[in-house]
Amino acid sequence: MQYLSIGELARQVGMRSSALRYYEQVGLLPAPARQYGQRRYTPASVDRLVAIQAAQRAGFTIAEIRVLLDGFDADLPFGERWRIMAARKYAELSAVIAQAQTMQQQLVRGAACECVTIEACPILHQADMADQ
Repeated sequence: MQYLSIGELARQVGMRSSALRYYEQVGLLPAPARQYGQRRYTPASVDRLVAIQAAQRAGFTIAEIRVLLDGFDADLPFGERWRIMAARKYAELSAVIAQAQTMQQQLVRGAACECVTIEACPILHQADMADQ
């Protein structure tokens, strides 16, 4: 089996060596074997890091990535794991988008405000800005 040094692995996946050490520290990347005191990674580490990068681009947190990689029954295919986690993240993202849209509407209304005092401003005294 061809083992990779930390530098070789980092180059293959376009990361810094420090990121790989961090992923080991937080449990995303299993501690590799050592040879003469140096880390030696298996080729499977490349695939795992590519999955980590994809999950990060999708907005998964470190904790969520840990669940994606190691928090399911080992017999569950990766695609099914991804679907389960993606459905959760999609619902979370939808809520964030809805909140951002409400914020955007509030800013638009506020930008049009011509009130002289806080007390006279109907925008500030509305109970539910989302219903306007």
